Amino acid sequence: MNKVLLIIQREYLTRVRKKSFIVMIFLVPLLILAMGAIIAFVAKDSDKLSTLQIVTVADDSKIFVGKFHDVSNIKFVVSHNDLNTDKAESKKDENISTLYIPAEYKKNGSIQIFSKKKSPMQLTGEIEKQMSDIAFNYNMLQHHIDTAVIHSIKKVDISINTVEVTETGDKNSNLGANMGVGIVCAMLIYLSLFIYGGQVMRGVIEEKTSRIIEVIISSVKPFQLMLGKIIGVGLVGLTQFSAWIILSVISSKIAGHAFNTPQSFMAGIISTLSTIPFGYILGCFLFYFLTGYLLYSALFAAVGSAVDSETETQQFMFPITLPLLFTYMLSVTVLFRAPDSALAVWLSIIPFTAPVAMMVRLPFDPPAWQIALSMFMMVVGFLFTTYVAARIYRVGILMYGKKASFKELAKWFFYKE
Repeated sequence: MNKVLLIIQREYLTRVRKKSFIVMIFLVPLLILAMGAIIAFVAKDSDKLSTLQIVTVADDSKIFVGKFHDVSNIKFVVSHNDLNTDKAESKKDENISTLYIPAEYKKNGSIQIFSKKKSPMQLTGEIEKQMSDIAFNYNMLQHHIDTAVIHSIKKVDISINTVEVTETGDKNSNLGANMGVGIVCAMLIYLSLFIYGGQVMRGVIEEKTSRIIEVIISSVKPFQLMLGKIIGVGLVGLTQFSAWIILSVISSKIAGHAFNTPQSFMAGIISTLSTIPFGYILGCFLFYFLTGYLLYSALFAAVGSAVDSETETQQFMFPITLPLLFTYMLSVTVLFRAPDSALAVWLSIIPFTAPVAMMVRLPFDPPAWQIALSMFMMVVGFLFTTYVAARIYRVGILMYGKKASFKELAKWFFYKE
């Protein structure tokens, strides 16, 4: 046991003392905040045109003429020329467009807009919106309906507040916020399994190719070495995640004060976040992160022991990571829409797919027995894969110059001690 602890200590301290590790701890939260600020800034003005667009309206139907109103960076001008002359003007300047409305404008494709370049979506969208309103008012008048009465009836916005009925009483719940947290946790697990599992694999390959492994094996068993390496790198991942969470919370509060975020907005965010059971979500996240990491990193270690360079790992990596990739793709397209379907239930129970699938299902309160069964299968899956990986690792770690295959790995598994 002391040897395993020494290996864990070495793997952990070697990585956390690196400058890159320390830099990434502070850099990632700052990058996330910067990215969020940039997205918010870009999205704020994304629906506006950057330059003034002049639209010459040639209306043969006489229904829309003079009824368009100017908006930000869009100016409507009534045509006093023939269509060919207006088209010639549009051909000279990319900021001038010609809108042609024939007498039979209701026919599909009969309304056309001519311009030197493809018209921006914001421009065509605004024209379609105004034309729809003008045509609606015209039809109302044709049927002797007072449009003033229609417009005086304001649209009523209705919102539904979700309330969860529990044994301890009713409590507010925000399904959107819970789903967002679940999907983010699933994404973090998906990425972390690749990042930290890959670190284990690269560490094994480096020790094998440098022949230092021959010295280490003389004083420690292969299984102890593999277990210590896996746990040490896993602790590095937990340290990094913990630091990111703490720094993200602190930096978010500082940014909120620095940019004078309105109190009502902050109160709304706090009210929304209060509906999320963070303790429950965090506990499940840590469990599935640890068990998923232990399961996959054992397989990564076995792959690292079977090859002589990182370029040879591709044939083994794809079959191992395919279940995880398959589940992640389904999680953002299917699982959150049908969280109680047979597919979702089975994916959340099978150890190779459960870390991602169950995190997506958690906001929908799956039955307790399914969560318990999923966790039990994760533990069983970890123990089984560790056993299989250890038997391959003990042989592969001392194999040099021989190209491994799945058939060769199967032989290594059945070798006697």
